[in-house]
Amino acid sequence: MVRVPAIDLKLLRDLRRLWAQALAIAVVLACGVMVLLISVGMSGALDRSRTAYYERNAFADVFARATRAPRGLLPEIAAIPGVRVAEARISRFVMLDLPGRVQAATGQIVSLPETGRARLNRPLLTSGRWPDPGAVSEVVVNAPFAEARGFRPGDLFHATLGGKRRTLTVVGTALSPEFIYTIGPGSLMPDHAGHGIIWIPARMAEGAFDMTGAFDDLVIALHRGASEASVIDAVDALLDPYGGTGAHGRADQISHAFLDSEIEGLRVMAWILPPVFLVISIFLVNMVVGRIVALERAEIGLLKALGYSDRAILVHYLLLAGLVALIGVLLGFALGAWLSRVLARMYAQFYDFPELIFGISWTTYALAALAGFGASALGAVRAALSAAWLPPAVAMVPAPPPVFTRGRGDRLLAWLRLPQTDLMILRSLTRWPIRALTTLTGYALGTAILVASGFMPDSMDALMERTFDLAYRQDVILTFGQDAPASAVDSVRRLPGVMQAEGQLWLSATLRNGHRSEDVTLQGLPPGSDLSRLLDDSGAVEPPPIGIMLTDSLLPRLGLSRGAAVEVTLTGRLAHPVKLTVTGTVPQTLGPMAYMSAPAVEALLGRAPRVSSINVTLREDRVDAFHAAVKQAPGLGGAILLSDNRRAFEDTMAANVTVMSLVYILLGGAIAVGVAYNGARIQLSERARELASLRILGFGRWEVSWVLVGEAMVLAVCAQPLGWAIGYGIAWAMTERFSSDLFTLPLVFNPRAFALASIVTLVSALGAVLIVRRRTDRLDLVQVMKTRE
Repeated sequence: MVRVPAIDLKLLRDLRRLWAQALAIAVVLACGVMVLLISVGMSGALDRSRTAYYERNAFADVFARATRAPRGLLPEIAAIPGVRVAEARISRFVMLDLPGRVQAATGQIVSLPETGRARLNRPLLTSGRWPDPGAVSEVVVNAPFAEARGFRPGDLFHATLGGKRRTLTVVGTALSPEFIYTIGPGSLMPDHAGHGIIWIPARMAEGAFDMTGAFDDLVIALHRGASEASVIDAVDALLDPYGGTGAHGRADQISHAFLDSEIEGLRVMAWILPPVFLVISIFLVNMVVGRIVALERAEIGLLKALGYSDRAILVHYLLLAGLVALIGVLLGFALGAWLSRVLARMYAQFYDFPELIFGISWTTYALAALAGFGASALGAVRAALSAAWLPPAVAMVPAPPPVFTRGRGDRLLAWLRLPQTDLMILRSLTRWPIRALTTLTGYALGTAILVASGFMPDSMDALMERTFDLAYRQDVILTFGQDAPASAVDSVRRLPGVMQAEGQLWLSATLRNGHRSEDVTLQGLPPGSDLSRLLDDSGAVEPPPIGIMLTDSLLPRLGLSRGAAVEVTLTGRLAHPVKLTVTGTVPQTLGPMAYMSAPAVEALLGRAPRVSSINVTLREDRVDAFHAAVKQAPGLGGAILLSDNRRAFEDTMAANVTVMSLVYILLGGAIAVGVAYNGARIQLSERARELASLRILGFGRWEVSWVLVGEAMVLAVCAQPLGWAIGYGIAWAMTERFSSDLFTLPLVFNPRAFALASIVTLVSALGAVLIVRRRTDRLDLVQVMKTRE
């Protein structure tokens, strides 16, 4: 029969005796491990899925558009140093008339080469077949669009191609690395029911859009190590005479940019949140193991007298912390793997991968385990070393009681004439300030986690209000494949149900100041624009008759100030750049933008007024008639329904924010419970003799319990302002890292976010300390009074 060493038996007994405290610490540690697994694991899964998809389906490196460029230009483009493959296509936004849908829908036409499969951005066929190269009505649609509309091979729908209504036959469905995040023009969220990708044969596209021997869309793959910037400059120079709007790299490709922003957000979460839980775990382990060592001085001396070395004692207490860490790490592994799968299903609703390569790598598990065990070891090492260095003779003698002297604080407490139990609470806080401060910090961090998560709903609400209620007040945005004459606005006003119609210009521009440059979208607004407005902190503003306005993020990036001159290049529109004065700024919401008065833009271009899109408001009783007319209108590239955009945005945010808010409430509550429970248990073990003395002197059970409950709640309440400040700082850091060129998330807090954070923390702390309070009712007064100090 194998004999277990006495010190190992003691280890198991200690763990069993302290199971509740160990579990409270393990839960906090598990939260940190879980968040680390989710953030690192999901960002890795998305990144791996994207990388594999891009490589397998030859996603391009550079993208460019032109009005009409001859295909004879391709050899020159292919000869640019660094270009590996160049492929020309025809791509247009068109109006769709879908069965069973009253509203108009939008589709993006992408041509397929006659010679076979595309060399770049290769679509992956998921059902059916590819169109016959000579077909005039066969098309392949993207799979999410087909699923949302219930399309199967053989189904029909209508589209306006080149001003003519055509009946199209679905022969297959596909996915493409170019459209992982499928979003329509002017939209904020994917709308698979109202926007689809449609691949058609090149010959059919050339005939429909009068593009025989020409292209308007170019994709390029580069050699490894090639200079993207030099290739873009060379492509712009070649396409400029043909209406080129400026080439760009992957970073500015809309689908890639959205996905990149999501991956970066998950990485930010990995840097910000797990350290909070690990720091609290260090504090809790240090507090518990330190108290155990203080209470077990005699046992430590006995073990050393029996021949156990200092090293064995050190390892013993480190192993105790290690067992707690093991429980936390395993629990974190289980929760992290489960929640990662839940999030993976959520991400699958937005990102159209043929397969999401889900799987948390062993290195991520190893990193999480290392962080968990490292935090536990750091928390225990000081107390374990003090036990190892304790001489046996000293250990066998009870520790000398602390020496207190009456100071100004004690005289102040006496002057307050508080009840004896309240005085005990205040003396405990003032005589052990470091312990009180660390406990207060633990409560504050729990509140901070909740505050940092609470800003998201308020910020989203502010973004929605600013976008859909104040800035964009139209019901529908009608778009054109190419700029239309200003008379199109009058034609739209005559459509059924139209109350207001205003035109807008959209141009691609490059802003330069010395060696700094930024590619932006230039928006030309008509004077007195009411449906699409610019907003600053004081309300609606208009672009000046001369000069240019910029979003505020552009000024520091370009090294500009208000009143300075900036060089503006309108690629494919002007032969030479022009200098314009920066007359003002507006807060950035949806990407870096530049704004000018529409007449000023037209004067700059030296042409008659034109529009790129028309904003429309509708009578509620004529909406169906309007859409029926729009579906028949030639020349329109699409209809963007702001109401559908808003509804999709609200539904998505409601589902995601609800799930994440619940997760954060559990995380913040776990911190508060861990801190409160362990703090109260240690207080009970330290002050059992005092509490028993109070009972003997005639104090009631609740009066005695108040010594524990009151101290915990005083610290929890005092921690709230610090928690609010730390949470605000975390939220600020998160918004700074989450914001990108696609959108800027405002930092907005409603008082209820602070109130909810404090309520959850205080209720969790009170619940935990009340559990410990029950032990005071069961104190064996005789046994406790016999305990040697």
